Amino acid sequence: MTENKTYRITLRPTHAELRAAAGTPLRDVLFEQGVEFPCGGQGRCRGCRVRVMEGTAGINPAQRERLSSEEIEAGWRLACQCTVESDLVIELLQWDAAILVDDTVFAFQPRSGLGVAVDLGTTTLVAQLLDLSTGRVLAVRTALNGQARFGADVMSRIQFGVADGGQRQLTEMIRRQIGGLIEQLLFAASLTCAEIADIVLVGNTVMHHLFCGFDVAPLSHYPFESERTGLARLGARELGWKFAGDPPVRFLPCLGGFVGSDVLAGIMATKLAESQNVQGLVDLGTNGEIVIGNRERMLCASTAAGPAFEGARISMGMRAATGAISEVTAEEGKLHCHVVGNAAPRGLCGSGLVDAVATGLELEVIQPSGRLAGGDAQWMLAPPVALTQSDVRELQLAKAAIAAGLRILLERWGNPELHRLYLAGAFGNYINRASARRIGLIDFPSEKVEAAGNTALLGAKLALFSLDGEDGSFQEVRRRIEHVSLNEDARFQDVFVEELTFPQSVHARD
Repeated sequence: MTENKTYRITLRPTHAELRAAAGTPLRDVLFEQGVEFPCGGQGRCRGCRVRVMEGTAGINPAQRERLSSEEIEAGWRLACQCTVESDLVIELLQWDAAILVDDTVFAFQPRSGLGVAVDLGTTTLVAQLLDLSTGRVLAVRTALNGQARFGADVMSRIQFGVADGGQRQLTEMIRRQIGGLIEQLLFAASLTCAEIADIVLVGNTVMHHLFCGFDVAPLSHYPFESERTGLARLGARELGWKFAGDPPVRFLPCLGGFVGSDVLAGIMATKLAESQNVQGLVDLGTNGEIVIGNRERMLCASTAAGPAFEGARISMGMRAATGAISEVTAEEGKLHCHVVGNAAPRGLCGSGLVDAVATGLELEVIQPSGRLAGGDAQWMLAPPVALTQSDVRELQLAKAAIAAGLRILLERWGNPELHRLYLAGAFGNYINRASARRIGLIDFPSEKVEAAGNTALLGAKLALFSLDGEDGSFQEVRRRIEHVSLNEDARFQDVFVEELTFPQSVHARD
């Protein structure tokens, strides 16, 4: 019977060989090999293109709409739309990007036992095992979030989650994956049978709900608020984890709307809540989160920046992996593109996208309106990688959302002069600050902008050493934080439209 037949899938150029049952969605096979599905496997983008060199992969209407007849003839397919129908040889370039971890030295109050800190990101997962008596990191494990095959951004996950059985599938998947990471940590540290004293997780509101099993439906419609944002206490056994001692699991509380505990962790990591001066924190992810404040009060908000900063929805977008153009500069009118891994260019990551647009503005290839000069459809960076008109538009939307959110929070504060602005996360760690200012994303002098690294993971580690009173909910810090719903702000839409254009030139005050 054909339903029991399995086929061999060979990947090029890695020569990895896999086996899959007939009828298996190709995306399920290739996701484990690093192929990303930015639109959640809906066939709406070209982000999962692969080339079938041998074998059969069917063509459906979604592929005919997104692929040219020449591409189809050459064997190109959208992996999300194909199933395993025969033995296959597929051209696939590995996505081997490093995931941002944290090795910051910090002050702590020792406690006994082992602790695990987890940064549960929309795209990536990072887990660290610590000796709580010394603060020493004993092991680190990273992975792509397995849920990403159902969408690159939080709204795609919510959409899948509210469908029949979708949330249960996402919840079981992420619990199983993080449990597996913790098992790997213990194995790597030769502590397989050791008891864990505490496990702390942080993540955005959607990840918080999906992991804890809280209904995501309230986050799918106006006013995009949920009542289940507080500290979640779970036991390892109820999560299906079989660790000695059944350690307690804490998912730290969210701050409101789509501002999650990863931002609370960032506030702790940057000591923003202890600062006398007004400072800012921006996490430039798929859902851009912003905090402005000091030890007296803090304002926070989230804005739907979309996944452009991570390379999704960009025609040749990708994460910062081998083959990604990560830097673009110009000298005497000639472009210079740095490619990750010193390999042939095959795509454009977020930092490269910002650099490309900033450079294009300086060369007047891109106009302040965002139009490509001369009405061109694309601008070649390094063959075959080009920047298209739609790519520029995607960046405009993302940067306008962040810039408008910053302006609104600063206005609500009283337009203070920021002492420092921290950029959190992988994108914030690698972005060229001059380029970010050139496009109007971060309109602050470069010396005031600081890459803060993985503040979510650092904050989770700090929480392992702080129960913050009896319940560990960090109420003292949270009571000083006000969540601002930008979608309810009367000025946000006007400011957003103003921020869509690019600055005419570099600001003179620098």
